[in-house]
Amino acid sequence: MPLKEAHRLLIALQDLDIMIKEAKDKSTSKELESLGFKLTGLEELQDARSKLAKKISPTVLQRYKKLTGRYTMAILPVTGDLCLGCFVKLPTSFFSSINRDLLQTCENCGRLLYIP
Repeated sequence: MPLKEAHRLLIALQDLDIMIKEAKDKSTSKELESLGFKLTGLEELQDARSKLAKKISPTVLQRYKKLTGRYTMAILPVTGDLCLGCFVKLPTSFFSSINRDLLQTCENCGRLLYIP
């Protein structure tokens, strides 16, 4: 699987996880419903999540699961030369053409990073 595809799948998985978490959280769901949002389709979200997770390699999925136990956002874009998780400046080797398409990790916080 091309790496850009892996990034896309991980980002979609993270978005689904956040939506599922918000739908399950009673205080958040009541607040959203009071604003006029109907929270239905939790089962569909969970089905979509399981189908998507099957498309991701087991080792990458395991890294993602470990990170989501620690952080809300496990995969983040790089802006400028900063990790948007911990705002630490990344080394110049991060941006080399050799590493550009690899799934990289922030040396400080350990989150998965991608260059948009």
